[in-house]
Amino acid sequence: MPRKAKAEKEKPVEEKEKEKIEEFEQKEQEEPKEKLKEKPKEKKAKDKAKKAEEEMLVPLDEYVKSGIYLGTKVITASMKPYVFKRRADGLAIINTKQINEKLRFALSLLSQYGPEQIIITGKREACWKALNAFSKSTGIGVFTKKYPAGIITNPSLPGFFEPSLVMVVDPWLDKNPMADALLTNIPVIGLCDTNNLTSNIDLVVPCNNKSNKSVGLVFWILAREYIKAKKLKTSLPDLKEFVGE
Repeated sequence: MPRKAKAEKEKPVEEKEKEKIEEFEQKEQEEPKEKLKEKPKEKKAKDKAKKAEEEMLVPLDEYVKSGIYLGTKVITASMKPYVFKRRADGLAIINTKQINEKLRFALSLLSQYGPEQIIITGKREACWKALNAFSKSTGIGVFTKKYPAGIITNPSLPGFFEPSLVMVVDPWLDKNPMADALLTNIPVIGLCDTNNLTSNIDLVVPCNNKSNKSVGLVFWILAREYIKAKKLKTSLPDLKEFVGE
């Protein structure tokens, strides 16, 4: 009797096979639906990535090649928000999205003024070629090597003038123009590395400000966009004219 009861409970092999086939077919029908559900998400992610790429002033590869994202081993409190992480060797990695965003802000501010209303200073030798190429293509005045202290604060000095905007390549080395800008209440844009203090800087552009490739790319981008914004009748030199060897 027990054997017979057990036999009655067991399903025939054919019925089991049929159930498996039905289960498989049902799964096959459901999978395309799941894929269709995922497609909008995938499309949204792709659209987001495409939008982010379009918003970049140059392709990400250009930023990477220039080393613009490489900071120092020192990270000041004011520069910490721009740091993405540290490398294994201790170097800080600056967030390229923030570099790009701050460069856009800098362009927006620069484009509000004519070339004669802006001065840019850079004492570090790595930036001289970039600044000279930038000045040549935009007409904006630059000071390399040495900044004549008081040139924007002392009316009795030869060459005295009153700019509306000052930009410095390194707040530490370019202390004199920053001090003059502070005295005259002129806004300052500063290229700031991770070891820089940002007090008295109105607009911080986080980047590697010690490399000719990095600074060259920054000023090539600024020159390109400034020429467009102001509709200047000048041609943009090749990037190598800003970067050098």
